[in-house]
Amino acid sequence: MKKIYLDNASTTPIRPEVIQEMTKVLSEDFGNPSSTHSFGRSAKVLIESVRKSIAKQLNATASEIIFTSCGTEANNWILRSAVKDLKVKRIITSKIEHHAVLHTVEMLQHEFGIQVDFVAIKPTGEIDFTDLVELLSDTKKTLVSLMHVNNEIGTVLNMEKAVRLCQAHNALFHTDTVQSVGKTEIDLQNCPVDFLVASAHKFHGPKGAGFAYVKKNSGLQPLFFGGEQEKGFRAGTEAVHQIVGMAKALELAYEHLEEERSHISELKNYMMERFEIEFPECKFNGEDTFYNILNVNLPLAEEKTAMILFNLDMKGIAVSRGSACQSGSVKPSHVLAEILDDEELKKPSLRISFSHYNTKEDVDALLDALKTL
Repeated sequence: MKKIYLDNASTTPIRPEVIQEMTKVLSEDFGNPSSTHSFGRSAKVLIESVRKSIAKQLNATASEIIFTSCGTEANNWILRSAVKDLKVKRIITSKIEHHAVLHTVEMLQHEFGIQVDFVAIKPTGEIDFTDLVELLSDTKKTLVSLMHVNNEIGTVLNMEKAVRLCQAHNALFHTDTVQSVGKTEIDLQNCPVDFLVASAHKFHGPKGAGFAYVKKNSGLQPLFFGGEQEKGFRAGTEAVHQIVGMAKALELAYEHLEEERSHISELKNYMMERFEIEFPECKFNGEDTFYNILNVNLPLAEEKTAMILFNLDMKGIAVSRGSACQSGSVKPSHVLAEILDDEELKKPSLRISFSHYNTKEDVDALLDALKTL
């Protein structure tokens, strides 16, 4: 049975070139980057060269890139330090953020008593900027945290507009770009966010590696303490092979961006056409969504909802009903709960997410499998 992977918003297969690069580092550059001998210096040179490479892709400076283990760690660090060290008194976010932001904000509210405001979400899944402007009129020291591309429905934030509004109201701006880094152009000179986070396994790199962009002189303090790694911001011996793999994956992602984006966009359009033919009553969740994410509400009976992923998995097809981080949950998606009515929530919604490895045959196989349900 051919296995078909259509859950790339959850994680992506590592590119062969990345594995090759990581294997080389594991076997040849095993030194501790903090050691002063040649083995350590060699590892340190690698880390600093890839830091420059990542910064270049985003039009940032190398000193603004801090390596972490993942996006969740980076989100926790930035949000916690903003409240604890930068004395932020209020966070504006949305109810459709990833739980790495929502749960962190919830804990900060409990621990520090900060004010938390949720910007209104339109039925399309987009941020209501009129409401954001109203919220920003409060003069408390504020941080706005809004994700660039929603991980479940793929709605895209107009980041430039959000940054301009925050600057006009002296608010800090943090964005989770886990779903967009490596898949679209981000220019941090033209869109000067304060904080940004990314995770390698979302752009065909290794799990266990991510990074934060932290604007110069931000005043952030470390999340945990130990050695002086990462300019004192993130103690602990660096995972050199993971970091090198992440930089290689990002370099390849941007090198092939145009052709891969074109291929994936074509696949998504083809799948939407097929859904409209085979399931005329289906509804696509979200509007003007990112090119590699399709979330569709299917006109299937409520009793079929629970087993739909199992039945597809038995046919070798991997898709998702929401974020993989909450796939064991019996609750409906917190994102879909914001934009769908009660009847729509009872029907199964599938998140299908593509990579350049997918084909039209994969799309046909998924639709054929769904028709048998």
